[in-house]
Amino acid sequence: MTTNITEQYWKLYAQKENLNLEVPAAWMFGDGSKEMGDELAKLVVDGIKTATCAAYCVYEFENEEPPKQGQYDIVLDGSNQPAAIIQYTNVELLKMNEVSADFAKNEGEGDLSYTYWYEEHVKFFTWELGLYNLTFSDDLMLVCQTFRVVDTFAPRN
Repeated sequence: MTTNITEQYWKLYAQKENLNLEVPAAWMFGDGSKEMGDELAKLVVDGIKTATCAAYCVYEFENEEPPKQGQYDIVLDGSNQPAAIIQYTNVELLKMNEVSADFAKNEGEGDLSYTYWYEEHVKFFTWELGLYNLTFSDDLMLVCQTFRVVDTFAPRN
């Protein structure tokens, strides 16, 4: 979902950085709830969350391409307002049970432990795959993405 404010935000950033690119995808982390969207966007803005992952099969079901290294995206908060612009520094396919503790820590959630990451992602992917009548397994193929924040949104008054 891209709003006028999101488009304006991107255009100002692109002009400042001399980028001739279309407005990138704008999306919210999590399950779509305001609470989770706000919490995860804050972790991104604060520089704590520098990685994320998604089930590869969901990209296929939604007929979308996974992100690519160097690609920009706009992270939205729980109210679908821009929070930050990120750029992917690495994108790789890994089975969930092959994700490293370092990657889990870079997701920036909970106590930053692998155990927390794994348990929360089992819950999330069980819920998400259930939307497609699929069952979670620990060898679920994930698109693991690391990113850097290139700009944070400051409302213009």
